Amino acid sequence: MKLKPLLSAACLLTLAAATPARAMDGAELFKTKTCFACHGKDANTPLMPNYPKLAGQNPDYAYAQMLDIKNGVRTNGQTAAMRGVMHLVSDEELRTIADWLGTLK
Repeated sequence: MKLKPLLSAACLLTLAAATPARAMDGAELFKTKTCFACHGKDANTPLMPNYPKLAGQNPDYAYAQMLDIKNGVRTNGQTAAMRGVMHLVSDEELRTIADWLGTLK
């Protein structure tokens, strides 16, 4: 076995391990992190009428709001419901979810 292909494979595995959120797309993260339970499978049909529709949201705005909720900066509205699960989502995963939400209609 040649060393060069082996090193290339090792580099790819290291890169994949270093960027876990990029290994999953936003739709998959939205599902696995249980966002859909409150915001709907399509991010547009929330469980409760006072929960926000997230589909089509500006990615930078959505990311900032999620970070503020996670870090305890934002405490109004329904943020108490989200705080219980936000520790399960990394900042990189939040970015991936926010970017995906921005692609929806």
